[in-house]
Amino acid sequence: MKISLHNTMSRSIEPFEPLTNGLVRMYCCGPTVYNFAHIGNLRTYIFEDVLRRTLEYGGFSVKHVMNVTDVGHLTDDGDDGEDKMVKSSKETGRDVYEIARMYTDAFFSDTDALHILRPHVACRATQHIEDMIALIKRLEEKGHTYVSGGNVYFSIDTFSRYGELAKLNLEDLQSGARIDVDANKKNPKDFVLWFTKSKFENQVMVWDSPWGKGYPGWHVECSAMSMKYLGESFDIHCGGIDHIPVHHTNEIAQSEAATGKRWVKYWVHGEFLINETGKMSKSKGEFLTLTVLQKKGYDPMDYRYFCLGGHYRSQLVFSWKSMDSAKNGRKNLMKLIRGVHQDATKAIHSDLSDSAQKYLDTFFGHLGNDLNAPRGLATVWNLVKDNSVPASDKLFCLGEMDKILGLGLTVIEESEEPSTGEIPENIRALVDERIEAKSNKNYHRADELRAIVEEAGYKLTDTPDGTVVSKIV
Repeated sequence: MKISLHNTMSRSIEPFEPLTNGLVRMYCCGPTVYNFAHIGNLRTYIFEDVLRRTLEYGGFSVKHVMNVTDVGHLTDDGDDGEDKMVKSSKETGRDVYEIARMYTDAFFSDTDALHILRPHVACRATQHIEDMIALIKRLEEKGHTYVSGGNVYFSIDTFSRYGELAKLNLEDLQSGARIDVDANKKNPKDFVLWFTKSKFENQVMVWDSPWGKGYPGWHVECSAMSMKYLGESFDIHCGGIDHIPVHHTNEIAQSEAATGKRWVKYWVHGEFLINETGKMSKSKGEFLTLTVLQKKGYDPMDYRYFCLGGHYRSQLVFSWKSMDSAKNGRKNLMKLIRGVHQDATKAIHSDLSDSAQKYLDTFFGHLGNDLNAPRGLATVWNLVKDNSVPASDKLFCLGEMDKILGLGLTVIEESEEPSTGEIPENIRALVDERIEAKSNKNYHRADELRAIVEEAGYKLTDTPDGTVVSKIV
């Protein structure tokens, strides 16, 4: 299977060739766990999941690393805004570490429900502070930093290729920037590596460092953790397009300034999920989570199907009408597949018919060509409706195609509508963890888990005979 990907660095589709034969090292920007993930965030993780599945189906061994930012960073990609963890703590009255644990669990509950494969390494920022300090010291020794106003800054003037990913003109940035954003900066685009003096008093999440007690800047987290697990040069770095001009630009600068090597070979970015008002975010309009969709009657696979209907590099417009179309489309597809099951013999042909093989080749050609999932879905529809293909061949092809699509195409339920009496595995696991927490008298943790389960649309009732789980209707 040939695979080609759009590389943001070159702005072109390139044949994929890993740095090490047969092995793909891939890093994906993960969640900042101060709130639930909104469905725009989840679209990015779905595209990254399709990428990993495609690479694995193509015969590559993939090492997938994702960060979990459980150190609060500011509310934009620069050094401005509010500290997200502190903000959430004030709003909820919860300890910042409790918040991080709660929303990390909620994030993985969502991704499990969406059939998103978990990363091989999910590295938490709070567990890698020493790695970040070591990277900053390395940059300091090479003359790329300065201390001003108590904070350690990276000087972009020391890195000649700054802005290469975003196609920024360094001279234009210097001449046109507003100097008054941060008086401590020599260049307005310089960024903080370590805060010892921030505008937040009594900061909870602080650590000792050579520059004083403080906490890391956001950008340094990803560089330090990705290189710890993937090496100083690796194959793929993924994320949303909003990270290109600042976060990923700054990551490149500090990583390559420290090592003197090209850091990432392929940069792969997903476009926004938008609505009528523009990009979806936690601060604009209705805060749409996967749980909100489920409460409105949509299965998580309806949302995955909806996302696969748009190319990852194209903006996808969300509306309830479009979700209804996705729900009905998936429902009709599964109805056709049930018919295929009824027509198929128990034995799967060892040799596929030429017509079935052609569908497989077409499907994997689309997915191998920059992850063209919409055309892949169209191929699935054409296959199930083609009466010239033996039913048993169709089932085999659907099983192979679903290794990338992840829609559960070969899992046929008894009825067309999901049973409201069945409790998903991921919810059961959270309930079991809560029971264990209560038995250990860890009541804070038990309360966190109850909140996650109820946010997912399930009610917990503690009885003398145990905990009863029921769907909220």
